[in-house]
Amino acid sequence: MHTKEVGKNTFLIDLETGGFKNLIASYVLTGKQAVIVETGPASSIPNLLSGLNELRIQPEDVAYIALTHVHVDHSGGVGTVLKKLPNAKVIVHAKGAPYLVNPAKLWAATKEVLVEVAEMFGEPEPVPQERIIVAKEGFTFDVGEGVTLKAVEAPGHASHNLSYYEILNEGVFPGDAAGAYISNCNVVYPTTPPPFRPDIALVSLGKLINLNPKVLYYSHFGKADNAVQRLQNYMTQIKLWTNIAAEGVKKGETSQAIRERIFREDETIAKVIPALKANAVHRRTLIENSTRGFIEFARNPQI
Repeated sequence: MHTKEVGKNTFLIDLETGGFKNLIASYVLTGKQAVIVETGPASSIPNLLSGLNELRIQPEDVAYIALTHVHVDHSGGVGTVLKKLPNAKVIVHAKGAPYLVNPAKLWAATKEVLVEVAEMFGEPEPVPQERIIVAKEGFTFDVGEGVTLKAVEAPGHASHNLSYYEILNEGVFPGDAAGAYISNCNVVYPTTPPPFRPDIALVSLGKLINLNPKVLYYSHFGKADNAVQRLQNYMTQIKLWTNIAAEGVKKGETSQAIRERIFREDETIAKVIPALKANAVHRRTLIENSTRGFIEFARNPQI
């Protein structure tokens, strides 16, 4: 069993990408039809399909796949899974849509940045243009029985990040706009690879707070309560990392020195650093790339 109920009509599928549990989640919301939020990467599609089968969801009943953004750990499997879901349409931001239709540039950039982790995720397949729905702020869709989602533009992590507010449970699927939730330690760690815009990210977090959600459904990883407090805490964390990076760059410190200072001064993450460093995926995506996002912004705030 790699599925579990996390809210009314709402289920989590642990995609177990690369054999890692609690790394990437897809969510399924069920009414008269079904919505999938995030497919995960191409390599995880067998586990996604297994999860749908476990939930007794027929392929033809999936009406929508809602993507928060097109980074391959969130969307890389969509072109593959669409072949199995004859009626599904893909919801994505306008800036992300071209990278689904022609993923070659996205894949090349992914391999350059993530190296061995990219190969674990797998190469994305193209998505037919006619199966894409371009969404913007306020776009709303439902599948019956009170299951309604509304898109919220929440850039920062990516310029095309959409979060989704889900009415039935008053929850938000933030994508990476709210960081990564390390559930076994109840800690949120920034997901902030370059080009990251902390100034824009803070505005996006304010928008999510104004929705007054009760729960957050993290793509990385799982359901978390006390949503507003978590979002406020994440704003504080973003400000701390931004200040440390700016001071370090001004003093001419190395990236490694800035990174180690962040790890020392952010007391909320101290207990998860050893575990993250020991995990090949987290070491590449969180430990290295998240701090780089702040450092590169400090060096060139006009990115």
